[in-house]
Amino acid sequence: MADPSVLNPHPPEFDRFLQASVGEDRNGYAVTVLSTLARLGLDPWKETAELVTLGRDAAQPRLGTLLARFRDVPALASDHGRVARDLSQLLPEGTISGNLKRSAATVAGGRPGTGGAIWAVLAIIFLLFQMFTVGGSGSGE
Repeated sequence: MADPSVLNPHPPEFDRFLQASVGEDRNGYAVTVLSTLARLGLDPWKETAELVTLGRDAAQPRLGTLLARFRDVPALASDHGRVARDLSQLLPEGTISGNLKRSAATVAGGRPGTGGAIWAVLAIIFLLFQMFTVGGSGSGE
């Protein structure tokens, strides 16, 4: 049976936080944390992973700062501190499982080891290309 994380590589423990409402926009539509972070130009899962690794107490002021920057929900202008406090309680506990810590670290920093592996493969391909190009032009005719 296929690994369920293939279809959804994001930690499911983040869902409750990311799907929580931060308020209504000017058109009366509910805006979620996921939407807020995306509209701020942030990767919602990466930002959530970083908040989780900070812990709820340290995450609250950071979340408050992010919400204060968000202008699409008028109520956040004066109430971002309370909303940040409430939302920080939806983050997974500080005593989170080893799997969630690994997932958060992976989301926050990318897949472990893939950056170096990609560069190594590209370097090998480049060297092979150079060998075939230089080796072929020295045939003497």
